Amino acid sequence: MTTETIIDTGTSELLCVVRDRVAIITLNRPEARNALSDNLTPALRTMIRTCGEDPGVGALLLTGAGEAFCAGGNIKGMGAHRDKAKLDMSFDDKVADLQERQRLLTGALVSVRKPTIAALPGPAVGAGLAIAMACDIRIAAQSAFVATGYARIALSGDYGIAWLLTRLVGTARARELMFTGDRVDAARCEAIGLVNRVVPDDRLQTEAFALARSLAEGPRLALRYMKDNLDEAVLFDFETARDHEAERLIRLTTTADHKEAVQAFIEKRKAVFTGK
Repeated sequence: MTTETIIDTGTSELLCVVRDRVAIITLNRPEARNALSDNLTPALRTMIRTCGEDPGVGALLLTGAGEAFCAGGNIKGMGAHRDKAKLDMSFDDKVADLQERQRLLTGALVSVRKPTIAALPGPAVGAGLAIAMACDIRIAAQSAFVATGYARIALSGDYGIAWLLTRLVGTARARELMFTGDRVDAARCEAIGLVNRVVPDDRLQTEAFALARSLAEGPRLALRYMKDNLDEAVLFDFETARDHEAERLIRLTTTADHKEAVQAFIEKRKAVFTGK
């Protein structure tokens, strides 16, 4: 039986529901292509932390309402509508403020030790693209596209976009996409490894949720350690990463989930994992 719990995010600009152990977090400013705002962004940071720490949540699914994932930052707020309080901050305070906001958003998302999936119904641009890339897996609708966007407003990038993009598509393509700011359609995104799969528009939410639910039902300790191993694969040398893999695997051989998986294999049935 499907179970569903609505989570109060504190704003109508962000929706969250936990269904079958999947936290579905929806950016809900369709009239602004789900661009980040002073209401949406803090709520998103809170939901990432809350759902990431909730033992009742096995996977996070981020998506956008309407026909966009996230158009990035509020460009109007960069012009005549700038926040006066921020304008009066010193250079060092502005840097520290942005670093903290980044740490609590894409930084927190990368740090979640559960599977995270971004479902892109439409454009993911600038910081919105960084948020999508901070997830483990990206599924895009056929009509979706991405763009770095920063060059078009004479900025260099934030929220870790350069690191995330380089890790996914390599140095040459990352530089091309950052320098030009060109739109990249869903088919090319899949071809260069920027998204994992492309599906028909009307199947996006169904397929993304099905994947998230299957991962949420999986062996959560093993998935956590897999994320640790995969993170270390791009940070450590082979010998160190290999030795850490060995340690984690031996730890998992003592778990109830491992014993259940083996028994289910023998009995030719689906394993039921408890996270122990």
